[in-house]
Amino acid sequence: MKVLVTGGCGFLGSHVCEFFRKEGWEVVSYDSMTKYELGRTGYGTEKTRDFNWNELKGMGCEMVKADVCDEQAMKDHSSGCDFLIHTAAQPAMTISWEDPRLDFNTNVLGTFNVLDAGRQHKIPVVNTSSIHVYGNHINETLTEGATAYERNPVAIGEDESVMVGQISPLHASKMAAEHYVRTFTDMLNTNAASFRFTGIYGPRQFGGEDHGWVANFAIRSVFELPLRIFGTGKQTRDIIFGSDGAQAYLDYFKNPVPGVYNIGGGPDHKISLIECINLIGEILGRKPEVEMHEERPGDMRYFICDISAANKAFGFKPQISPRQGVEKLLQWIESNKEVFQINN
Repeated sequence: MKVLVTGGCGFLGSHVCEFFRKEGWEVVSYDSMTKYELGRTGYGTEKTRDFNWNELKGMGCEMVKADVCDEQAMKDHSSGCDFLIHTAAQPAMTISWEDPRLDFNTNVLGTFNVLDAGRQHKIPVVNTSSIHVYGNHINETLTEGATAYERNPVAIGEDESVMVGQISPLHASKMAAEHYVRTFTDMLNTNAASFRFTGIYGPRQFGGEDHGWVANFAIRSVFELPLRIFGTGKQTRDIIFGSDGAQAYLDYFKNPVPGVYNIGGGPDHKISLIECINLIGEILGRKPEVEMHEERPGDMRYFICDISAANKAFGFKPQISPRQGVEKLLQWIESNKEVFQINN
C-alpha cells in the first residue's frame, strides 16, 4: 500500500509519515518546505524544518519538494497511491491577517488540487481541517478562582454552529476547504473526509505563539525563555499527541465513512494554558517565567472536542495522556537542543 502525505515535513505530517512507515506502507512526503510560520518562533528556520526532512528520509520515505498549489505536480506524484492525506496548510491566524492571499491559495486552492487528484485517481482523501471553523464564541464561563474556562456540556460536537464570532481569513479558508470536501463527496464521486483537529502536539513540533502552543511553551521552558500568554491564561483545550492523531488516518482508511469528524483528546485530555505551564514546570522541576499580554482578536477561549462520531465511525480513540505526552515532548527537546537556534 502507498500513501502520499502533503505537508509531510510539517509536525503532524511527519508523524503521519512515520506512523504509516511503521505499518509497512510506502510513504511519499510531499512538502514545499516553506518556513513562513517558523520564522516567528525565535528558534531559527534552517535546522528546524530540515530536521523533519532528514528524519523522514532516514525512515525510507520518498521525499518530494513541491507545492499543493501546483496542480500538475500534485496529480503526478499521487499517481499509483492508495490514499491521500492532506496536512499541508497555512496554520497561523496572524499570517492569515497579514497575507490573506497566501492563506487562500494554500488552504483552499491547495485542498481543491488534492481532492481533484483523489477524484482522478479514484482513491480516498482526508483533509486536515481545524476547530477554527467553529469561530471563536462558544459561550464559555469562568468561575472565580478557577484555572480554566468551563462549559456545559463540556464537549462540542460536529453539529455545533460554525463561523461564529469574529472571523479571520484562516477561519474562512478552513471552512471553504471543508465545503469543497463535501462537494467532491456529494457530487464528484470521491471518498473524502475532513478531520477537525485541536491541540495536536509532540516531538518534532516547532510551535510558535499562534500555532503549536504546547510545544511553544515546552521549548521556551527548556531554554528558560519567558512564555507569553495573551488573555487570562485560562483558555482551555483538549490536546492530542502526534501519534494518536496519525492513528486516526489509518483508522479512517480501514473504514472510510465520508464526513466531518472532530479529532482531539476529548474531555479526558482537557487542559488550560496555565495548567499546561504548571505541568511543564512540575516535570522540569522549575517554574517557567510567564509574561501576560492583552487578549488577541479572534482567539478562542474554549474548545473541547466531542470525539464520539469518529469513535463510532472508525474506532478512533486517543491513547496517550497529557502528562505522558508532555513528558515525551520535553524529553525530545532536551535530546535535540542543537536543532534549535535561539534568537530571543
